Amino acid sequence: MFLMMAEVLELKNVSQAIPTSEFWKFLAWHQTHVPWAGCTLHDLIQPSFSFLVGVALPFSLAHRTTAGSSRGRLILHACWRAFLLTALGIFLRSMGKSQTNFTFDDTLTQIGLGYVPLFCLGLVSQRWQWAALIVILVGYWGAFVAYPLPSAEFDYAAVGVPADWPYHYQGLAAHWNKNSNLAWAFDTWWMNLFARPEVWKFHPGGYATLSFIPTLGTMILGLIAGGWLKQTASAWQKVLWFVLSGVVLLSLGYALHLTGICPSIKRIWTPSWILYSGGWCFLFLACFYAVIDAAGWQAWAYPWRVIGANSIVAYCLAHGSEHFIASSFQTHLGPQIFQIFGAAYEPVVAGFVVLLVWWLILVWMFRQRVLVRI
Repeated sequence: MFLMMAEVLELKNVSQAIPTSEFWKFLAWHQTHVPWAGCTLHDLIQPSFSFLVGVALPFSLAHRTTAGSSRGRLILHACWRAFLLTALGIFLRSMGKSQTNFTFDDTLTQIGLGYVPLFCLGLVSQRWQWAALIVILVGYWGAFVAYPLPSAEFDYAAVGVPADWPYHYQGLAAHWNKNSNLAWAFDTWWMNLFARPEVWKFHPGGYATLSFIPTLGTMILGLIAGGWLKQTASAWQKVLWFVLSGVVLLSLGYALHLTGICPSIKRIWTPSWILYSGGWCFLFLACFYAVIDAAGWQAWAYPWRVIGANSIVAYCLAHGSEHFIASSFQTHLGPQIFQIFGAAYEPVVAGFVVLLVWWLILVWMFRQRVLVRI
């Protein structure tokens, strides 16, 4: 959540203003998404968020079951939560639009679309969870392979892909080319079922509604990790499980990408991306669990606990209040207030101020025990 909120720092603009700086170039690269295949730190935000939804589920189920909730009531609550997450995602994507912008490819809607199946899997043993994951990995891969490749006359320019696009794969990997794959074909039908100003032809970034299916795979990995966390093994033994799982998943995902069996593409959440990003999620979990739970070093994490305690509020703050906060400072303190270190650093200074205001709002909510949950 912090990395997502930190987009407001606009490191790419700083890097462009100081093109000779490798430092700012490195930071800017990891605050942007790769064009198609590959991975930056920024690309791991959505998988981490999805993964943690799965991690939290066993603890949520245990708490609600102990409180006396029946299975039927739990499932109804899961359906309501899924609806709210999907609706909130659409609402935030519609801000500033002339009408409701029905899109289903952002983090909240993707989680919402897969939440009920995830919840049902949380009610069964890990054997069934692993089985569901394998079905998603193999089935989603097979579905893309079965969808026919476009003809030689296919007009890529008409779907927003330039002729010199460097990610035009050949052979088996071509089944995952941008805006000519199964998920794109589905959206050319699905997206046009909803009222919109003009006919939907393609997503400029190649994102797709059907990605909620493999996103469910990432959430299942988190569900499995959450089940391991609830076991009675020692903390350091759990850390070992997470590290080994992370290394294995990373290796499998990377191998599938290198061999061309399945390129690792976050934007359409390919099966290899489930494995590769899931490996990073396990390694992140191992690191934080080792430091915070096993070693007991907790005080340093307070700034991030504040954000995590109200992650939905943090998400909403980062999708609508940036301009209001920044312009308010300029109105009352002068239009050049953010240029105190020079014009090149104006974006990062303005972003830091906005980020600080957001964090102070979340600190106040945390201290007042105002915790917004869906």
